Amino acid sequence: MSSPFFMKKKENPKFAKKGKNTAVLKRKADGDSGGKSKLRAKKPNSKHNEEISSDSETESPVVPRKRHSKEEIDYEETPQEKKLRLAKLYLEQLKEEEEDKAEEDSFETDLIAGRLQEDVFEQKGKLQRLIAKDLMPPDASEIRVLRGHKLPITCLVISSDDKFIFSAAKDCSIIKWDVETGKKLHIIPGGRKGTEDRHVGHTAHILCMAISSDGKYLATGDVNKLIMIWEAETCKHLYKFTGHKGPVSGLSFRKGTHDLYSASHDRSIKVWNVDENAYVETLFGHQDAITGLDSLSRECCVTAGGRDRSVRVWKIAEESQLVFHGHEGSIDCIQLINEEHMITGADDGSVSLWSVNKKKPLCTVKQAHGRHGDAGLEQPHWVASVAALQNSDTVASGSHNSQVQLWKCGQNYRGLQPLFSVPVSGFINSLKFSSSGQFLVAGVGQEHRLGRWWRLREAKNGIYVIPLKRKPPNPEEAKMTE
Repeated sequence: MSSPFFMKKKENPKFAKKGKNTAVLKRKADGDSGGKSKLRAKKPNSKHNEEISSDSETESPVVPRKRHSKEEIDYEETPQEKKLRLAKLYLEQLKEEEEDKAEEDSFETDLIAGRLQEDVFEQKGKLQRLIAKDLMPPDASEIRVLRGHKLPITCLVISSDDKFIFSAAKDCSIIKWDVETGKKLHIIPGGRKGTEDRHVGHTAHILCMAISSDGKYLATGDVNKLIMIWEAETCKHLYKFTGHKGPVSGLSFRKGTHDLYSASHDRSIKVWNVDENAYVETLFGHQDAITGLDSLSRECCVTAGGRDRSVRVWKIAEESQLVFHGHEGSIDCIQLINEEHMITGADDGSVSLWSVNKKKPLCTVKQAHGRHGDAGLEQPHWVASVAALQNSDTVASGSHNSQVQLWKCGQNYRGLQPLFSVPVSGFINSLKFSSSGQFLVAGVGQEHRLGRWWRLREAKNGIYVIPLKRKPPNPEEAKMTE
């Protein structure tokens, strides 16, 4: 009984070899040599083959293959071939990355070179960005009005990042505003006369203010001859500077530093080091009350001398000054456009452009804001404030004719062309462009910042935020640019 059982077992493998393995061996014989056929017959499936570790690759001999038909094009990839393919891909990727990096480095180099060139032009006063041609007047509904001061606004500044406005008024108060929301962030209330010893802040009309270029310090000056230094972020009081013998009428931080220049009706310029809470020096030269002061990054400042009808450039390190004449009336405001050029406004109604290298104005527009009064007794609207968008061809002036006038400077600042006017009711006592050139801010009051001889009862005290809209690009010009 056991013999037939074992005979059956012997026949089974023979049948399997003839039925199944014959076809497999025949197919292998067509494509491979004899020794290789045995290897391929024993080879596991492709998925299992791809999971071979790097250790087993080094131990196993690599058997070369021969392809004799199109059916063998999709042959099984050996570990060594896979390593070679991945190495090639990696080298190609490295090459692409190096090319991209070279392009980025070239772009950054060009960008840095461009910025350095701009800095050089800026220092030389030759940088003039031509943006005036693209500006257009805003709609009345787009102008925002911020109200919070009880008396006329006298001065204001904008932080260099364009996020905050600081304003001051005849009510002796200071307000910090959020530009985006228009909300009051901090209010430093004014004190009453006679409370100087116990009140932290001003107790007299604030006439001027300045903010350092890094936004760290805020400086304010008042009629009581005092200069107050504040921490701009928190509006915390830090120092009090004394020394002027008349109302403080002008303040400016030297750009990139904490050196502060101050001007006064006592006809002097004083230099302070705010970091050290220290007085540095005093400069004299004007023959009348100084009405305005400005500075940029050079160690110098410019001033307007009111009724002495002079503009002066003060070289602080050399303790010298340059004197300029040109207006027929009292010069009430001054602003630097760049290191070499400035704009002034006077009570004779004129606006002038100057170069620090010329003793006379490069250009003057008389009656820039028109005239007023009865027939035969007309008087020009005096210019109470001017502003300049730094290193550009755009400036602005304000008066009491209920208009802010924007101007385009000609080539090399040798001309002034009116762009458009923005209706604003009241005395425009202060004007400032944002650093980005996206908006212009006007401080408006019922009275002039220096006196009460004329009151515009219909006007309201407020801060006007005027957007500077750009004209849509001309499709034809865009095509030419491309």
